[in-house]
Amino acid sequence: MISPDYDDSTAFLGDWGPFQRTVFALLCLSMIPNGFTGLSMVFMGDTPAHRCLIPAALNITDEWRNASIPLEEDEENRDSRFSKCSRHRMDVVKNYSDRGLLPWVDVNVSDIPQEGCLDGWEYDTGTYISTIVSEWDLVCSDNWRAPLTTSLFFCGVLTGSVISGQMSDRFGRKKVLFVTMGIQTVFTFIQVFSPSWLIFCLLFFIVGMGQISNYVAGFVLGMEIFSPSVRDIYATLGVCLFFSIGYMMLPLAAYFLRDWRMLLLVFTIPGIFCMLLWWFIPESPRWLLSQGRVVEAEAIVRKAAQMNGVNAPDVVFPLNQTRENAGRLRTYSLCDLVKSSNVSCITILLCLVWFSVSVGYCALSLNTSSLHGNIYLNCFLSAAVEVPALIMAWLMLRRWPRRLCLSSTLSLGGLVLLFIQLIPQHMNYVAFSLVMLGKFGLSAAFSILYPATAELYPTVLRNTALGTCSMASRVGSILAPYFIYLGSYYRSLPYILIGSVNILSGLLSLLLPESLGSPLPETISHMQTVVGLNFINKDDDEKY
Repeated sequence: MISPDYDDSTAFLGDWGPFQRTVFALLCLSMIPNGFTGLSMVFMGDTPAHRCLIPAALNITDEWRNASIPLEEDEENRDSRFSKCSRHRMDVVKNYSDRGLLPWVDVNVSDIPQEGCLDGWEYDTGTYISTIVSEWDLVCSDNWRAPLTTSLFFCGVLTGSVISGQMSDRFGRKKVLFVTMGIQTVFTFIQVFSPSWLIFCLLFFIVGMGQISNYVAGFVLGMEIFSPSVRDIYATLGVCLFFSIGYMMLPLAAYFLRDWRMLLLVFTIPGIFCMLLWWFIPESPRWLLSQGRVVEAEAIVRKAAQMNGVNAPDVVFPLNQTRENAGRLRTYSLCDLVKSSNVSCITILLCLVWFSVSVGYCALSLNTSSLHGNIYLNCFLSAAVEVPALIMAWLMLRRWPRRLCLSSTLSLGGLVLLFIQLIPQHMNYVAFSLVMLGKFGLSAAFSILYPATAELYPTVLRNTALGTCSMASRVGSILAPYFIYLGSYYRSLPYILIGSVNILSGLLSLLLPESLGSPLPETISHMQTVVGLNFINKDDDEKY
């Protein structure tokens, strides 16, 4: 329908002029808020050390106050610790205290009956002033609410993936980018004033919808504006690197702002400044052409030519051809991803890969609070390890086939995680190094996955397809907190599961078509075929 020679038609602009550099920088800056918003639960949802509250008004001796919390065995560290969820019955303790009896001298404290934390909990404030866990007592019988909070955020991300892809293909990349950026910023600000856990979760769900929507729309916008030589660096050292920069800002901000409400309030500031970029970031000319809006597309290209100091031809896009195409325009939707065998197979394979990478990436990122060492340093290292991973991904994308890039990074990330079960418990730093190496591999795979996916789908379906694949990945994100939770039963179980599914995905990725050096397809008929699917009837694709 649309000529596949878009890159040839705009080649006179050059690859890296002032126009491209400006759009590149502004789109990358718009990605920073996504880094700290998406992983803020590492600190907001962390569980401080806690134990049952003994009311200050309760008139008992200091000896009995200190003996009111029973000791229990810590199987992981093989020592004793104060119970987090129970205390000795206060009526019995007060009776002994009033009679002047001493614990362990006159009374065997371990024989005193226990009860739950009827007066609430007291939390250690050495690491945090407050988190949502300490604010709403999401511990003991309610400890399931903390991972559910994270999962609800990713449910919002999933919903945003479904909606925003189709909205972006229908109404444009730029509009969806800034509308959803506004949603993310405004509802993050409203979250600061959440009166209850339920309201917080509802707002967090909406923030998740905005977060993924502006990330995907911004990514696709850049992929469609830039030339093939710039797309690889934009996908890796562009959007992914600036996402990681936002991620690295998270532990720095959390270190100085130990209250979760103040932390959220600060997170809204970058979003406000990013909203001002509306007047500087153009719509995708490629998308405008797919909608038959030739005059608007040419206006953007001519402005780009003026910025780059080059002369545009009298006719950038053949008007007679695009008018003919406009008369045959049709609306594409999620259904078009399953209307032909080839597109269906590509979509299923990519969804499986996206799911696996997302489970691993999110679980490893969210689990930094449980690793040995300082939580702030661990989180920063988890973010910083993505920088060399992205550099490696960029170098691989320049030379290696996409399939080999995906398969090797997925296999690396999965394989090292399987080795963690072999590390003795006292060798914490070795296990930590393997976790970071696994995060290195999966971060590289994630950054490769975005351009590899975008290059396989045509312009008319690209944002919808990316949204669908992102939806599959968010199913993985929703499950990631519960993968971590399995570690309470067997320490290495999360790593065994994550490693296994990513090695399997690495093998499946070898079945995908190769897109290295190929122009971005404009219609479904221009798409390449899945490896081994030679029996496909190409006429099915030609219809679209």
